[in-house]
Amino acid sequence: MAGRLQPVLAGVVTALVGFASSFTVVLAGLRAVGADPAQAASGLLVLCLASGACAVWLGLRHRLPLAIAWSTPGAALLVATGPIPGGWPAAVGAFLLTGALIVAAGLIPALGRAVAAIPAPIAAAMLAGVLLPLCTAPVRALVEVPRLAGPVVLVWLLLHRFARRWAVPGALAVAVVAIALTTTGPARLDVAPVIALTTPAWTLPAVVGLALPLFLVTMAAQNVPGTAVLAGFGYRAPLGSALRVTGLATVLGAPAGGHAVNLAAITAALAAGPDAHPDPDRRWIASVTAGIGLALLGLGAGVATALVLLSPPVLVEAVAGLALLAALAGAVSAAVAEPYAREAAVVTLVVTASGVSLLGIGGAFWGLVAGCLMLLLFRRASATPAVAAPVDPNGRPGVDADLAVSHRPS
Repeated sequence: MAGRLQPVLAGVVTALVGFASSFTVVLAGLRAVGADPAQAASGLLVLCLASGACAVWLGLRHRLPLAIAWSTPGAALLVATGPIPGGWPAAVGAFLLTGALIVAAGLIPALGRAVAAIPAPIAAAMLAGVLLPLCTAPVRALVEVPRLAGPVVLVWLLLHRFARRWAVPGALAVAVVAIALTTTGPARLDVAPVIALTTPAWTLPAVVGLALPLFLVTMAAQNVPGTAVLAGFGYRAPLGSALRVTGLATVLGAPAGGHAVNLAAITAALAAGPDAHPDPDRRWIASVTAGIGLALLGLGAGVATALVLLSPPVLVEAVAGLALLAALAGAVSAAVAEPYAREAAVVTLVVTASGVSLLGIGGAFWGLVAGCLMLLLFRRASATPAVAAPVDPNGRPGVDADLAVSHRPS
């Protein structure tokens, strides 16, 4: 009995941590690209239901701990992108196209290889640029609403030190208490579960500036790391099957406001690690339980949205920023890890974080373009004839350290 209970409890923890740690990011992202409160609540609900259904199906089919989640970096991208030409219908169209691209990546291996061909430092820098503006929200909240934000940040720091997995849920709980103590009126939102459908529309700025970056961020920051986490615990993820299932779920959920469903990266270890069960062949129970739990938590999407509406916007962003600090640290580290691409990665980060919009297309796309162009420029420069290499005392050609850095292939 104890052996069966352990993976079930691990799945419950996975669902709770996954939902509580980033649902504020999802709501902030959907609202940023034009969703009204009911549409945002619908998007959160359908993401929970779609993620849960995918986790149950994939777990039962493959008997592997394939935890499924919404794209948290993708939601941060929505915050960074902001309103787009065509409004919410155009955003929904971008979500639908993102799902179609994920399905295509599962059906056409060459497409997956093309995404993987984007230099890792550039992809990481784009992600860091997307996350950076949101991660500054805790600082702004401490200045704008110190009485509310102070306890939130303090609890996050303490739990991050002593019980890291509960740091963001704990900070969220403190924020809920602070909102309850300071609010003076009820939320103007029906908290019952609701599905609000929107007819998708397509505009070139939404396709280029939102759909493509959302696809790339979801693949590079969720699906690829998710498979890496599973590999670290000895599992070979059926990536093609996972992409097809999660991509189809994204397509079906897009009209209701779901932006992207994918393999979990942040919470994957909770279901795939030894804490879920000593026997690796039994850990799939944890991911299936997590899927059921996440679907049930989705029924409270209306309540969660009402809570967000009652709080100062900067406080909601602060909780979201705290949830993404670890992801930002990892992205920055990966972006500057390779000396040959360091300058190009910094350019990508700066352009993406600037939030510039050119031709109606957001900064994430232009950051990716700027970084790749700069990397290509350096590669061509390194291919030009150079002065004779120095010779060491033994008569062998030597290589100057700075030249070795700039000539490193990508």
